[in-house]
Amino acid sequence: MTSLPPLPDTAVVLGARVDDWRAAVREAGRALTRSGATRAEYADRMIAVIEEFGAYVVIAPGLALAHARPGPDVRREGLAIVTLAEPVPFGHPHNDPVRVVVGLAVSTAEEHVASVARLANAFNDQRIVGRIARAGSPDEVRELLGLDATAVDGVVGA
Repeated sequence: MTSLPPLPDTAVVLGARVDDWRAAVREAGRALTRSGATRAEYADRMIAVIEEFGAYVVIAPGLALAHARPGPDVRREGLAIVTLAEPVPFGHPHNDPVRVVVGLAVSTAEEHVASVARLANAFNDQRIVGRIARAGSPDEVRELLGLDATAVDGVVGA
């Protein structure tokens, strides 16, 4: 099975303070950009998707999967995790408010489908969202998601 994209420390933001869902998604976009997966304008496209199609990105109680279609602002497949100091509503009738925002960037439609499926598996346990929301370090987030820390940033033991 193919693994999730790497999750370097630069793509993890713990306890972010945001005013609304747009700021939460923008935080995930900045994390993807810091990690080198996307250019800055990708955050605007993730926001535009939610504005156009609604809060379908809130895929489980407390969890949003922010993403956009592959485009020129995606440099490579990437993953970001943002935990929020205070949950924010995205407008989902059942799964609001959101405590954890996962940012996903893919460069092909095939990667998109495969990555969403892998993320769904990673979040199969409903308790995982709360555990990630309370995580104290990027290493703890990676451990909860079953990611191999040795593969982060291509550096062993990173």
